[in-house]
Amino acid sequence: MRVSVVILVSIVLLSFFGGFFYNASPYALNPDAILLPPSLQHPFGTDRLGRDLLARVIEGGKNSLIIGVGSAVIASLIGLIVGVSAGFFRGVVDKAFVVIVDLFLTFPTFFLLLALVSYIQASSLVLIIVISLTGWMGSARMIRSESFAIAKKPFIKILQIANYPSYKIIFKYFTPLIAPIFFISFTFGVGGAILAESGLSFLGLGVLPPQMSWGSILSEGKEVIDIAWWVSFFPGFMIFLVTYSLISISDYLQKLTNKKERVL
Repeated sequence: MRVSVVILVSIVLLSFFGGFFYNASPYALNPDAILLPPSLQHPFGTDRLGRDLLARVIEGGKNSLIIGVGSAVIASLIGLIVGVSAGFFRGVVDKAFVVIVDLFLTFPTFFLLLALVSYIQASSLVLIIVISLTGWMGSARMIRSESFAIAKKPFIKILQIANYPSYKIIFKYFTPLIAPIFFISFTFGVGGAILAESGLSFLGLGVLPPQMSWGSILSEGKEVIDIAWWVSFFPGFMIFLVTYSLISISDYLQKLTNKKERVL
């Protein structure tokens, strides 16, 4: 857990503040430094246009992390609102929830992403919106299930009988109990969004040049992977480290939640 947090914090700091300490430009072309392997001058090597790969990984990390966190925030909030509403109000609201979720799950998420992005010019904001709109179902289903259990608790039923306002019950009693599940779904969502963005960028449907992300840098390296492994390795390794760290943190949060449930 501690190792995962250290790795994640280090990558975030490198992505957002590394440019202040490493002054190489991620856009500067150098015909005399094409596909150079990692060295002291270029720690991650250079790409086929002679651009410094470490500088590009730092710059691309900003977009990848912003898209990942932004998508996860929106998707988790949608899942929270929809899931709590379905679990608390039940009846027609819950039936509508089941129909909508089943409709979304009819199509594989990644193919739904491909279909949406192919008709819209990709940008960081567009990717955040598209990924979040196709990624809220999992968290909503978990939160709905937990909301059903909370709604059956005696003190909730007493509050409802006493005509206590529904919004106060949700904010005062549901939200604290659902918070652990919300944070678990959020951490999973960040990793999933980064992977989704990387997959789209790898297929050429992600952020457009001159913008860059880990996925787009990874895609650029696929054509020279036989002679320049480092072009694809380093952005791919960053994606792996972030995803692994977030999954480890999610597992730890889930274990804490399970312990609290056993105590209760």
